[in-house]
Amino acid sequence: MQIVIVLSLLFIAIILFATEKISVDIVTLIMLIVLCTTRIITPEEAFAGFSSDFIVILASIFVLTAALEETGILEFMIARLVKIASRGANILLFLVMLISGTISAFMNNTTVTAMFVSPLMGVSRKLKFSASKILMPLAFASILGGTCTLIGTSTNVAVSGYIDKAGLAPVGMFEISGIGLIIFVVGMLYMMTIGRRLLPNHQDSALTEEYKMQKYITEVLVLPNSPLVNQLVYASDLSKKKFKMLNIIRGKEKFLPDYRTRIQANDILLVEGEIDDLITIRETKGIEIMADVVLEDALQSPDIRLAEILITAHSNLIRHTIREIDFQRRYGLTVLAVSRQGETLRTQISDVKLKLGDLLLVQGAQERLNYLRSNQHLAVLEEFSQVLFRKRKGIITISAFVLAIILGSFSVLPLSISFLGAAVISILTGCISTDRAYEAIDWRLLILIGGMTAFGAAMDKSGAAQFLANGIVDWLAPFGKISVLAGFIFLTVFLTQPMSNAAAALVIVPVALQTAAALDSNPRTFAIAVMLAASVSLVTPFEPSCILVYGPGKYRFSDFLKVGSGLTLILILIIIFMVPVFWPL
Repeated sequence: MQIVIVLSLLFIAIILFATEKISVDIVTLIMLIVLCTTRIITPEEAFAGFSSDFIVILASIFVLTAALEETGILEFMIARLVKIASRGANILLFLVMLISGTISAFMNNTTVTAMFVSPLMGVSRKLKFSASKILMPLAFASILGGTCTLIGTSTNVAVSGYIDKAGLAPVGMFEISGIGLIIFVVGMLYMMTIGRRLLPNHQDSALTEEYKMQKYITEVLVLPNSPLVNQLVYASDLSKKKFKMLNIIRGKEKFLPDYRTRIQANDILLVEGEIDDLITIRETKGIEIMADVVLEDALQSPDIRLAEILITAHSNLIRHTIREIDFQRRYGLTVLAVSRQGETLRTQISDVKLKLGDLLLVQGAQERLNYLRSNQHLAVLEEFSQVLFRKRKGIITISAFVLAIILGSFSVLPLSISFLGAAVISILTGCISTDRAYEAIDWRLLILIGGMTAFGAAMDKSGAAQFLANGIVDWLAPFGKISVLAGFIFLTVFLTQPMSNAAAALVIVPVALQTAAALDSNPRTFAIAVMLAASVSLVTPFEPSCILVYGPGKYRFSDFLKVGSGLTLILILIIIFMVPVFWPL
């Protein structure tokens, strides 16, 4: 009965993770509640994962990464890279993949990707080549770079923690570097040759054309006898009819309204609304429709600009609507449209819950856009402008990070203590504030990993892992141990589509360990293979790094399928045949 409960929970969790109807951390906590209620695991076993040292390692790395962002040292390095690479597209592609992959070996790959997107958009426009030729390679390189060290991805750290509890030695800091470098170099070579020819060449277009805005915008002249006169813009009759006020032309002045602006006689209002609604207001008393279609230059002036803003990985806007955020008042910018994975959302965008990788088309004063460049939660996709580089604090943070790696790698201190110490040093020296440090930690990911670690224990305790292992052995063992290993690798790659990489790995590892025991094989070989397989699926744009570049690169789903399928298959074959070389079966 317990096996049925555990496998049913797994099936339901996969569906909920894929649909995202409920947040993944809440799904994980519900699973723990059910497992404890049915007495499959005890409360101590359910929460053991949250007190593990690998949770401390992950939280500390989040803080150190944020500290490096705060000091501006990474942006300083990226600015230098962009300057060097501006000599041509080929050298740019090579250096971007090399540097982003190298940094991602020690930092969260999503953060690394987010920091490169804006400057690469700027340099691609300067060199007059499509950003779609560089952003997908950036995402792929940052993902594959994470396979080179223990701390390269949260999946590596989570699997290391799990096998440690299972009685195996934890994964060493550079234990996987040999095969990780092979994976990374092969990925680079593929993207520099075959992948480069398969990459799309999506050209830039005017923002108003790209977001299909022309047919929704019109100019309205407010006559002296209009009831709109003296009404507050955002409480006016037009706003109540769900029209969005974009600009006001008053005499020779063009400006953005705010919540205190009142409409005056003879104002020309640039408004946005549905076609049917625009037709119905033509006969409204006291207004005159001046133009049905307004092009991009009507939305811009020397002081008012259009820009695209990318929602980055740790943005506090994720899962909130534009209305809840009160975006216009908070940032002084008006959101005109939202682009999500190639689809432009044009209606009721104030009620759309924002997601990682969303692109917002905004309009506002140039000074507001300049101010937004220093915001850690958003990236302005215009010409790259480096934020303040605090050299001394940057050196302190990176020195603490490197020292933590050295002390942990040579077992002078446990990894958890060395990275925790580095994180505390970055706070005490003012490289990052305490509030920003807590904000930088991805609590949802920690809950997911801690909870899925407990679920792995439940699979062991209930016999579900043994049940699945016996089925896999009966099916694949006649074809040899390497076939069984390959089966786990393909299954892991498949499960990373509906689930996060860490969750998929933590579901498969308990079964893989039981299977290795049944085959009298090396359990470490199976664990490492599953861990690496969780990081090489590049077929779909579901990876956070891929989501971040989807909109700016104007990619389609088929672009990832075309470019990533061959590379994913090659990397799977490398894992199948090279892992047993490094860790014999």
